[in-house]
Amino acid sequence: MKYLIFGLGNIGPEYELTRHNIGFLVLDRLADKEGLKFHSDRYAFVTEYKYKGRTLILIKPTTFMNLSGKTVNYWMKTENVSAENIMVITDDIALPYGTLRMRGKGSNGGHNGLGNIQQVLGSEVYPRLRFGVGSEFSKGRQIDYVLGKFSSKEFDELPIFMDKAIDGILAFCTIGIERAMNTVNTK
Repeated sequence: MKYLIFGLGNIGPEYELTRHNIGFLVLDRLADKEGLKFHSDRYAFVTEYKYKGRTLILIKPTTFMNLSGKTVNYWMKTENVSAENIMVITDDIALPYGTLRMRGKGSNGGHNGLGNIQQVLGSEVYPRLRFGVGSEFSKGRQIDYVLGKFSSKEFDELPIFMDKAIDGILAFCTIGIERAMNTVNTK
């Protein structure tokens, strides 16, 4: 079985540790834990991870957040993987910091990366793992907030929540979306 795991974010050092790059950060943590190295490929940085008889292709799009659909579409076609075997990891300001929500489908919730994927695929039916980054910003400051760095308290807690996200990704690939949602989704 083959799975494509897309961690959304923006390339460049100025975005490296921002809330909007949580998808990149989760995949980087998994790669670090398993001794994997990303390499530059078409529209993405890519590495492969073998887990319990499954092949997980970890993908960090280089198209920037708002054009994530281009990368998702390309890799789905190239690897001949259907939408039910992909997972998109992204930030979500509608969820409190550290809260995880896995779903098999849904709206983009105003997230430009998810919106572009939905537009390119012509469907909102694809698994996603939303990582809550909170909404501690004043009116009109949403962009500054998501492109801002985590607070020191958030940064200290980040590994715990990233490990839970990784557990969720691995559960999705081994026990399926429904059972994985039961183990991942936090209150």
